Amino acid sequence: MSEVKRPLEGVKVVELATFIAAPCCARFLADLGAEVIKIERPGKGDDARSNFPIVNGESAYYMNLNRNKRGIVLNLKSQAGKEVFRKLVAQSDVVLENYRPGVMDRLGLGYEELRKINPAIIYASVSGFGHYGPYHERAGYDIVGQAISGLMSTTGWPDSAPTRTGTAIADVMGGISCCVGILAAYINRLKTGEGEKVDVALVDSMVSSLEIINIIYLATGKIPQRIGNRYEALYPYDSFQAKDGMLVIGAGNDKLYGLLCDLMGKPELKTDPRFTSNNDRVLHHADLKPIIEDWLKDWTIDDAVQAMLDKGIPAAPINTIDRVVKDPHIAGAREMFVEVDHPKAGRMKLTGNQIKLTNHKIDTFTPAPLLGQHSKEVFMEKLGLTEEEAEALIASDAVNG
Repeated sequence: MSEVKRPLEGVKVVELATFIAAPCCARFLADLGAEVIKIERPGKGDDARSNFPIVNGESAYYMNLNRNKRGIVLNLKSQAGKEVFRKLVAQSDVVLENYRPGVMDRLGLGYEELRKINPAIIYASVSGFGHYGPYHERAGYDIVGQAISGLMSTTGWPDSAPTRTGTAIADVMGGISCCVGILAAYINRLKTGEGEKVDVALVDSMVSSLEIINIIYLATGKIPQRIGNRYEALYPYDSFQAKDGMLVIGAGNDKLYGLLCDLMGKPELKTDPRFTSNNDRVLHHADLKPIIEDWLKDWTIDDAVQAMLDKGIPAAPINTIDRVVKDPHIAGAREMFVEVDHPKAGRMKLTGNQIKLTNHKIDTFTPAPLLGQHSKEVFMEKLGLTEEEAEALIASDAVNG
């Protein structure tokens, strides 16, 4: 029986990217089977290589974002390095970069130049503010995207300062958005033969994610404020104090709210005019929350969550990560943590892929490359060089800065 191929096998991607957003995008493509060649600068490589945590001299931060890729080094400031890059582009499907807009053009490697080499190329860029508009030349990191998009202004508690989310969500959303754009462009190319430029901004990605926050203002003129863990559109949909800590309840409709009332032994709350409909509960959330917490005060988190789940009420503990990585559903059945053998760091556990395909299981994971690890291999394979010629190229200014 022949081996089942992953969906994107045969798709060739050249990545010129650092830190999170674009490497995250390329990792999705690589996990799905695309061949990703990551190009790094001489000497230092991707800035993420120096980020904590460090294991045996290697960044676990970098390893998590760059698995399933081959890595080479090129000096794109040299003409020889640019020529090698152009040869790789000529036989690739996708170029992915996250330089500040204008940098690739100044190198003579922007979309308009590369499409002359390969008219069908899909050129994808992730930047802070996109390739046009009054802010397009600004630098943009995740925290900038979270701040300027409005997300931070609505994250936190009413009496707290605006708060960044605990993860680099603007980078991750930018990476996912770019991945969607690339796949859309690739499907169009299969139908038309045309290449495309995909322009994704971290800020746009964050603004598009602010569903209820945007709509409250656009529909009512009210500026959303920080409201803790409560949700503007549903209640009870919040965090609550139990005997030994916090849990969440997501009773997102009248039926679920009724089930919660019955479980609490308070059926009269279903007809209380303050709580009859979801909109009533949203308006009177401050009255309902202490009632629920009074019921929870005698329950442990695990017992309360299980009691609610048994009745079909969405609820969950607020896990710390040590519990997540041991969870039988998340870590076990859903395989959201995978192991790879890294040549220097040793056996490492990394975050798995959230996409589960029935006929094409994503279960092949190779470690992130050492700096320049695959340069000779790629130069021989892609450029048709002999081993001696590849070694000479590596020793030249095409690779060394």
